[in-house]
Amino acid sequence: MRLENFLALTQTTIINEPCVHSFENIVFEALKIKRGDLFFAYNTQDIPLAVENGAYGVIFDKPAQISDNEIAWIKADSLDSALKKLIRFKTIEREIVAYECNEIILKLSMQVITLPNFRTISGDLRSIFRTISEAEIGTTLLFSSALTAKDIFAVIKKMPIATFEPIEIMEQTLFETSFIYDNVFYERQLISPFFIPYLEELLHLYKTLKVEYKLKKFTPIEHFEPVFTNKRFEIKNFGTSDKVLIFEPNIELIEEQISFLERHASWANTIFILPYGTDSKDSKNILRYKNEKEIINILRNTLFNFALIVGVDKSILSRPLVSQTQLTIDF
Repeated sequence: MRLENFLALTQTTIINEPCVHSFENIVFEALKIKRGDLFFAYNTQDIPLAVENGAYGVIFDKPAQISDNEIAWIKADSLDSALKKLIRFKTIEREIVAYECNEIILKLSMQVITLPNFRTISGDLRSIFRTISEAEIGTTLLFSSALTAKDIFAVIKKMPIATFEPIEIMEQTLFETSFIYDNVFYERQLISPFFIPYLEELLHLYKTLKVEYKLKKFTPIEHFEPVFTNKRFEIKNFGTSDKVLIFEPNIELIEEQISFLERHASWANTIFILPYGTDSKDSKNILRYKNEKEIINILRNTLFNFALIVGVDKSILSRPLVSQTQLTIDF
């Protein structure tokens, strides 16, 4: 990219009169800089190494020491803002269309194999820039606005309304499902029936866009995630305990999940542990907490088979609150 085009596109300022007029690539790691590259200096301490490795330019938003007047020194108000503008430009240049979905559909799509002309994206701006820079012309992207800013895309479309055949559930437990879709049988997938409507939307998108896909074995995602434990809250293998903690970090999903558990586990003693201030329907099984320590105290002092714990993830079990051990017969 030519220097003057970069400056106009990113609305940044050149602070010297360099000899260089263009850049080969945009690079974020000083160790990967090659002659002719532009270095995005998220870490200004790496600028000397980037210059030594042959950078033709350095863009920065924090105070930086100019060490070589022959290369371009570019001041940005915000590196992230400049990078967003570059990403948006590349989506236009590559005729990329982005479909917006919710976070659960996005997490499920990450477990589906597709051809390179359909990509699921999430993560920080740098990883998204790399993905889009490598994308083919006309690539379709899937993203969630809960994880990725919408303003980096020039063309955004909504998920199509499902009109094709639904998923047919053959067998199910709370956390496993065997189902048929498009005449293919998927046996004992580690996906809760709770997620099937979300999966149906995703598969309908593939079918609408004629995207070739292959479902591999599902693994738990960071929503409605079961952790089997014993009475000391030591983590057990999947399905080897009748005491299950179900973690849901997204508060917006609690009503749907409470209703699901009340319908599909009416036989069980189920409690719902919610942070104070969270709106929910009245239930004698709803318990409130202010901090993680209170969650553990509630679990220790309450009889239950299933505990839906909202607002945190399973990482609380790896902290000093409880210990993890190998599988034992103590349930």
